[in-house]
Amino acid sequence: MDRILEQAPRFFAWSNLRLLAEAAGVTLGMTLVGCLIGFGLAFLLVFLRQTPGLWAAPLRLLCIAYVETFRRIPFLVVTYLVLFFIQALVSDASLFTVAVTAICIYAIAYTAEIIRGGLESVPRQQVEAAQAMNMGRLETNLLVVLPQAWPVIVPPAVAFAVSFIKDTALVSQIGVFELTFRGKELNNQGYSGLLVFSTIAFCYFLISYPLSRFGQHLEKRLETPRGQRRARRLRVV
Repeated sequence: MDRILEQAPRFFAWSNLRLLAEAAGVTLGMTLVGCLIGFGLAFLLVFLRQTPGLWAAPLRLLCIAYVETFRRIPFLVVTYLVLFFIQALVSDASLFTVAVTAICIYAIAYTAEIIRGGLESVPRQQVEAAQAMNMGRLETNLLVVLPQAWPVIVPPAVAFAVSFIKDTALVSQIGVFELTFRGKELNNQGYSGLLVFSTIAFCYFLISYPLSRFGQHLEKRLETPRGQRRARRLRVV
């Protein structure tokens, strides 16, 4: 404890705080970029996976294989695979690009199942009614299915992104200058590990908590009127 009290004024100097703030920005940036791109591509994967017809069977099997494979491979292994694959093609690729690509690949596999569950939660009668009105498959998904599926899709998708912020610490293993990597650097400079990583943990909390609250806000905004009435009855009881 005496060591922590002695080092605290030097540790919380402006230069170190700026270093941690930049690392927090890298952590948040690569998580949001990777998850948002992955979320968008997951919609495409689900759309292809739900393509009807015998001719599309290989395509459906390929989409299923992608999801099942990357949901069962640790994120750190995916990161190394992406690193070595990209370096084989582009020798000077940035580590940030490698990390974002790995996050994107991982996010596609996980959010695709969230999206598929949300789309399939919409009653089949809605789709049949759209087909009876001569609406195409893409038009039906965009105008009929997706608006009703958002309340099911958004909350777990946001929860995945928030929880994945913690997993980005693994990309420190390839040298990305995010929070955990900077924490290791400061610890190697002689600062107490307890002081350093307590601060790093607090930084992760500062990043994650507002996003969690934002997810809860979206969940309430997207809640169906029936669900809102049920929630009000529960509060009254």
